[in-house]
Amino acid sequence: MIGVPAGQVTLSDRRTRRSWPVEVAAYELAAFPVTQETYEEVIGERPSAVHGDLLPVEGVSWRDAVRFCNALSLREGRSPAYHLDAESAEWDASADGYRLPTEAEWEHACRAGSDGPRYGALDEIAWHGGNSAERIHDVGGKRPNAWGLHDMLGNVWEWCWDLYDAEAYGTYRVLRGGGWFDEHWSCRASVRRRSHPTFRIDDVGFRVARSLVR
Repeated sequence: MIGVPAGQVTLSDRRTRRSWPVEVAAYELAAFPVTQETYEEVIGERPSAVHGDLLPVEGVSWRDAVRFCNALSLREGRSPAYHLDAESAEWDASADGYRLPTEAEWEHACRAGSDGPRYGALDEIAWHGGNSAERIHDVGGKRPNAWGLHDMLGNVWEWCWDLYDAEAYGTYRVLRGGGWFDEHWSCRASVRRRSHPTFRIDDVGFRVARSLVR
C-alpha cells in the first residue's frame, strides 16, 4: 500500500458538460492492481480468462470486487468497509478495512501531482492496444508514476466506488484507467467508462484502497 497525500482534483461529465472540484483526504492505495494469485488466496477462485499468478485479476464484477475487499479485511483482522445485501452495498467510512477508491481518489492518485493527460510517455507507463500484442501483462512491468503506483493507465480498467451517472445510467459504476486492448485516447487520467455492477469483463480489474482512520 502506498500513502497518497491529500489534494484536490477536478472531475468532469461529458453528458452534462459540467466539471467540479473534489477535495481528497489522505489515504492508502495499492501499488498494483489485485493479482490473480492474491484474489485466489483470499476468495478461493481464479475467474480470469487467461491465467497467471502476477496477471491482474479480470472478469470480476464490481460486486465481486467489494466482496473481495471485505474478505481481505476480515483476513487481516480489520473492520469491513462495506455492508452488503443482495441488491445494495453501503460504505462504512469509519472502517479501517479495504475498499475501492472513489473516482476522485483514483484520478488524484493517477495524476500524482501532474496536470497533463498522462503521468509519462504512454509506452513507458502502460500496456495498451498499440504495444500489448493484444494480451494482458503481469503487473508492475511498466514505469510507475511519481508516487510509486504502477499500471494506473493501461493493462486493465479499474472499478471505482462511485455511480457513473445515476440519472442516466442507474446503478452503473465507474471504470477508470484504460486497458490492454484500448486505443491511446482511452489511456488518460480523465477518461471514464461505465459498467453494470454485476457484469464481468475480460479487461476490467481493480485495486484496493484504505482510509486513514483515527
